[in-house]
Order: sequence, then C-alpha cells, then structure tokens
Amino acid sequence: MSMKPVVALIGRPNVGKSTLFNQITRTRQALVADLAGLTRDRQYGDASYEGKSFIVVDTGGIGEADDGSGDIDDYMSEQSHTAIHEADILVFVVDARAGVIGSDEEIAKFLHTLGKPVYIVANKMDGVHDAAPVEFYALGLGEPYPMSASHGRGLSNLLDDLTAEMPEIEEEDAPDGLKLAVIGRPNVGKSTLVNRLLGEDRVVVFDMPGTTRDSIYIPYEREGKNYVLIDTAGVRRRGRIDEKVEKFSVIKTLQAIKDSHVTIVVIDAQEGIVDQDLHMLGFALDAGRAIVIAINKWDGLSDDQKNMIKIEMERRFNFIPYVKVHLISALHGTGVGNLYPSIHRAYESANFKVSTNRLTQILQDAVSEHPPPMVSGRRIKLRYAHLGGHNPPVIVIHGNQTQALPKSYQRYLENKFRQIFKLEGTPLKIEFKKNDNPYADRKKPIVKGIPSKQKKEQKFTSKSANKTSNKPTGRVAKKRR
Repeated sequence: MSMKPVVALIGRPNVGKSTLFNQITRTRQALVADLAGLTRDRQYGDASYEGKSFIVVDTGGIGEADDGSGDIDDYMSEQSHTAIHEADILVFVVDARAGVIGSDEEIAKFLHTLGKPVYIVANKMDGVHDAAPVEFYALGLGEPYPMSASHGRGLSNLLDDLTAEMPEIEEEDAPDGLKLAVIGRPNVGKSTLVNRLLGEDRVVVFDMPGTTRDSIYIPYEREGKNYVLIDTAGVRRRGRIDEKVEKFSVIKTLQAIKDSHVTIVVIDAQEGIVDQDLHMLGFALDAGRAIVIAINKWDGLSDDQKNMIKIEMERRFNFIPYVKVHLISALHGTGVGNLYPSIHRAYESANFKVSTNRLTQILQDAVSEHPPPMVSGRRIKLRYAHLGGHNPPVIVIHGNQTQALPKSYQRYLENKFRQIFKLEGTPLKIEFKKNDNPYADRKKPIVKGIPSKQKKEQKFTSKSANKTSNKPTGRVAKKRR
C-alpha cells in the first residue's frame, strides 16, 4: 500500500520555513493543524503539485544558538526530531542574506547521517546578488535552490525536482474493504481497541506496512464484510503491545485520516475530554471524514465520574451533535461490538445518493416552511439543489443573492437535510451558487437605420400631437364659413 510521501522543512529560526510551507500548501486547501502544547505549534499540511500528493511538515526552528555551539540534538525538540526521522524527503532552508553560519554547518552534519534525500533552499534572495547561494555548496548537500518564498519566486523549480520521483497515489493499490482509522492521544487504549475490533480468536494473516514507519493496514473480515484497519499505534501482532512505549505522531494520524472512510476517535474517560482530543476531531472534520467517538476505560469510573464525563460530553461535543458517542471498555470488550452499526451508518451517510428532483423538492418545502430573509427589499430566492460530491456529502444550492444568506439559515437547511436523510456521523457541506444573468455584461447592439421601439413611440406621439394642433376648432370653422 503506497502512502503519501512526507516532506519536512527544516532549518534555523526565521529563515522563512513557515512562509515556504504556506506557499507549498496553497496549491490546494491545506489541512493545517496548530496544536498548542502538543507539537509546540508545529504545522502540518496536505499539498499537491502536478498531480503528485504529499504531506508537508514545518518542524520549527532548529539550532537556536547561532554560534553553532553544543550538540545539534540540544537544539531540536522531540517533535521536530520525530518529524525529521519520519520524513521521506528533507528541505533544508537557509538564509541567503546571512550566509553560512555555525548552526547551518551543524544541521548539515546531522543531515548527512540520515541518508535521506536533502534539498537545500537559499531563501530571501530579494535584493541579494545572484552569486550569494554559491557559498552553501560548502555544506555538501548539492546545488542550492535560490528562492524568495514570500513572493513564490523559484518555488516551481524546487517542486519540479522534489516531486519528480514521487509515486502516483493510486486508489486501486489499497486493500478492498471499509477502511477504519483508529486515532487518539498516547495511552488512550488504541492498541487494545484494535485487537478487540479484530477479534480475540482472529489470526492476522498478514499486515501491510506503509512507506512511513508505523502506520499499517490490516485487512480482515467480520460477518461476511471486508474491513481494513489503519492502525497508527504500531500494532503488528496480538500480544506484543506495550502502551508505555506507544508514540504519538501527527503525521501518522493525518495519513490514516486522509486514507480512511470512517475515523474512530478514542478518548480516555479517566483523563476526561481535553483539548488534544478536540484537535483529533478537528483533523477528521477538516478532512471531511465520517466519525465515531469511543470513550474508552468507562468501566473503571465511579458513578460521580461518569456523570461528570456525560456533562462534559454535552458541553464539548455540542458542535457535532450528529456524531455517535460510544461508552466502551476495550480491555473487557464492553460496548465494542456496538461500534460496528455506527460505523456502517456513518459510512452510508457519507456516501448517500439522491436525485436532483428529490433534493430540489426538499429545498422548496424547507423554503415554504421558513422563507429566507429579505435583503435590500428583495427576497433571497433558492431555486434548485443537486448533489455535488460524496465522503463528505456536498449539496449545491443555486439561487440569487445567496452570498447574503445568513449563517443561521444555512444551519436551518443543513438540519433539514440531516433530518430527512437521517445523516449520522458525517460532516455535510452546503455550497451556494449565485445565478448570474448571462447577459448582464453584454451591451445591446445598435443597428443603424432601424429605430428603436421607444423612438417609434415618440415619433408616433409627436405626429398625433401635430395633427391635433393643426386641426381647426369649432368657432374658427364657423367663421370661415
């Protein structure tokens, strides 16, 4: 199973890595995470270029001291270190204005030990002599790419070479079956849940390691249906699980979510619902994936703790009322079997089909029941709707003045569609298209020799007036006699 290559941007602070990150991910709507406290504000993005798709990670600043003193590992956060080791390709960003300094040399030495492809980018070339990048040859990492990341100059040359050897991601390479991603923070019980879902008596015939380190694909069958578990916990065989050494990786999580049909978000009931859990949910929602939430280790709670968690669930999950929440114990198997019906409902909801006529009828009924508001004295008109995509489902609504439709009315329509189609566990995207007048910008042709209707009317009116004015009155007519 081929997975997306991972490109890590590395270098000292303030050399323009984040700017380069934004330029690369701008090629499509990036899945960007900003995880305060978890990854020290590192950014992860999904990018594509010339049909090649890959994940970009901004590792933050390495080598805070510019004098090059100390071991390179002293300057590298644990998360940056993990991202660099998991990356398939490294982009080393240096400052063309500053030239080569001690920290650059230390980072270069470290990169030589990895044995991975490295591209060196000489950034901030604005107003700098063209020969400035030459001194970076001394780092022994090949020819530098001159660039101005803030303006995007030189970016295409880098991306051409960067993506040249990348494989095409083909859907048919994937194992057949409904793909389930199990994600969550470290030590929430992902490994135990994976084995429960596979079944205690089930022998894993084979696993399919991805190109990245620990995300693996485990095809299995249950009640005549095919599934593929995408496991981010690094579980390869039952009985070899030590959650103490389970490591969290945003990269693995992103890849698993993007490659899945349904994402199971595992939360530790004993620790409560924390911000990191909501970040996990945010990843899945931004990717448009169907979601099922599993609150694990439920059996070990007291009644008071259970009540507190339920109150917390109502408060923190109020933005996703359509997602099913299960209270389970992966260790004892309690409630795990109930995940499957929710998984199937979420998958079916994410891929539901409906005709344009049916969708338009529902839209018209909703509008009749609760008409859109007036804007500048004119009523917003919503004319028809059609299905624009699956997983997540996209409903496209056409009308006039749709850009002025309030968020509250958009939510009203979303709730109507959810209620009628019984959509559970999946985000629903509604896009509004404005019906523009195709002739609005077209000027009327002026044809010489043919008077317009208005001119004809004016001519006719003036002739009638003349006839009336020239006609003698009764008294004058009598005198003439």
